[in-house]
Amino acid sequence: MKPIQKSSCSSNTSRIAMRIFGCALVIPLFLASLAISCTEQEKSSMLQFITELSQDDGLTRSSDNTVTGIFLASRSLQGHISPSLGNLAGLLHLNMSHNLLSGVLPMELVSSNSIIVLDELQSSTLQPLQVLNISSNLFKGRFPSTTWQMMKSLVALNASNNSFTGQIPSNLCVNAPSLAVLHLSYNQFAGSIPPGLGNCSMLTSLNAGHNNLSGTLPDGLFNLTLLDHLSFPSNQLEGSLYGISKLINLGTLDLGGNSFSGNIPDSIGELKILEELHLDHNSMSGELPSTLSNCINLIIINLKSNSFSGELTKVLALDHCSLSGNIPFWLSKLRNLEVLLLYGNQLTGPVPGWINSLKFLFHINLSNNSLTGEIPTALMDMLMLKADKIAPKVFELPVYKSKSLQYRMYNNFIGAIPQSICNLTDLEMLDLSSNHLTGAIPPALNNLHFLSEFNISNND
Repeated sequence: MKPIQKSSCSSNTSRIAMRIFGCALVIPLFLASLAISCTEQEKSSMLQFITELSQDDGLTRSSDNTVTGIFLASRSLQGHISPSLGNLAGLLHLNMSHNLLSGVLPMELVSSNSIIVLDELQSSTLQPLQVLNISSNLFKGRFPSTTWQMMKSLVALNASNNSFTGQIPSNLCVNAPSLAVLHLSYNQFAGSIPPGLGNCSMLTSLNAGHNNLSGTLPDGLFNLTLLDHLSFPSNQLEGSLYGISKLINLGTLDLGGNSFSGNIPDSIGELKILEELHLDHNSMSGELPSTLSNCINLIIINLKSNSFSGELTKVLALDHCSLSGNIPFWLSKLRNLEVLLLYGNQLTGPVPGWINSLKFLFHINLSNNSLTGEIPTALMDMLMLKADKIAPKVFELPVYKSKSLQYRMYNNFIGAIPQSICNLTDLEMLDLSSNHLTGAIPPALNNLHFLSEFNISNND
């Protein structure tokens, strides 16, 4: 291995010091260089120089000057890793991520009896901690099975952003039963997902996106009930997702950019702590299951570029979700929306004018936010509020059938009560309490013969 700005071992000691590293930094990683490329005087000078290096230079030492840590992340280093690295008997921590290292991973390195941590990934669940992070380099070739037989205490492996080829090793967790984190994204792995991954009972994070994987998700994968993160985007995977509900601790599911087909199973609603669902760019079809509403922690859902059918959402309940900012424009695309519940958030800004484009909307609750501005006249143009009658609706969820503007309370609306409210001759409830409304009460409100509840308390 060598820095891009390298220095020859035949240089004198002063030149080595000026270059700061040169052979000096390479010595711990390439002990063979001492025996071949440098004179005895240079070896002695460089060894003395190493003992004076501090952690800021990339080395940590014990009280007897034994090198215990080498930190080489993001140093633009290139070349191969020498097997001689495994001879550093006191080395405990080695971080080589985010460089330009190439070649294969030496068996002598991973079979070292002393190295506890080979990265800067953190874990506190298992002891002794053993983590290998060789991400963002130029490593290539296959992962030899014999390598993993030496790493029986492996907890986390991050080999993302390299050029590894072949199949994902099937015996990873046979030899390393404590493996909890496996990140292999952005490589050139091919073939099917090995069924042996089903033996990784401690696995919490599995990411192998942006490879050339094919086939289906193996059944054993659905037995990994500790999985919090499952990510296989941008591969050629196929099949259905009917076993996914077994992963009850799943927080992120990213299977976008594949060839999955069939419906989203109704059992998706059993993933109570799911926060991100990415199924975009697949070949899925059918109607969206109503059980998605049971995923109460869902923050991101991406289903674009599929063949889903059926009506878009009729009832959208996002109350008490700590939402902030303006009422989002994408709501205007839900053309079949009938019930919109946004109360109990931290929404700000005015009620958007496009609200009257939702021609089927007949119940809207925006209370207990921080909305500002005047009460928009667009609300009075909503077709469902102006209709002569509301036809009976059939829903699985409770539906409010009253024509109402009762849920404007507890915001920061200003100005006068708009006269156009008086045109809503079938209005039954009107609650504008706890705002900053001013002016007189429109006399024409007396003409609203069906108005049974009217509250304008706590205004200005």
